[in-house]
Amino acid sequence: MKTWMKRLFMTVLFMLALMTSFTGISGVEPSDLAAWVKETDAGKHVSSFLKHPKRQTMAVKSDDLRAISLEEAFNWNDYPKQKVVATGYTAGVESTGKTKEHHAYGITYSGVKVKRDLYSTVAADPSVFPIGTVLFIPNYGYGVVADTGKAIKGHKLDLYYETVDDVYREWGKKVLDVYVIKKGEGTLTEKDLNQLNEAESMQVFRQQFQANKE
Repeated sequence: MKTWMKRLFMTVLFMLALMTSFTGISGVEPSDLAAWVKETDAGKHVSSFLKHPKRQTMAVKSDDLRAISLEEAFNWNDYPKQKVVATGYTAGVESTGKTKEHHAYGITYSGVKVKRDLYSTVAADPSVFPIGTVLFIPNYGYGVVADTGKAIKGHKLDLYYETVDDVYREWGKKVLDVYVIKKGEGTLTEKDLNQLNEAESMQVFRQQFQANKE
């Protein structure tokens, strides 16, 4: 008898012995077990798990998602990156020369109001990052190019913060890689910015941002 036939014969004997042992110990016939898998909800769940083990184990609960930071949630290396020098600015006189009484206080070049949110307004050179460009900026979040500046030329960014203290405490000046999520077309509206911040799929991360802000 050839080797492969011997192995097949031994495998069949082993399976028969295993089924006999299962029946003797549990009192459940193999045919009854098969019927249970087909007919019961629990059996169907087990069957589904066995057919799709990877899908079951990879499922992420919403509670688990809350523990994942924005930096960890996506593979940012899938996006084009640019090295920039990034500074911080406010809407105040120290950055823009405008007081709160000025009619254009807090209004960006694009016409939208400055905003610090999950998607914040940032200033850039439009020849490098056109108005409306969405960037991911590590340790800052998403930045949407809405503004320009006399000193913001080439690969420079100015990130909006609500107060001078926030600028110094949270940012200062950094050289880093930023990721281009979407290149802008030269325009940005309040509706565009609101849609980004209110997207249902991003609310977990927006809640994280707001909690950290407080």
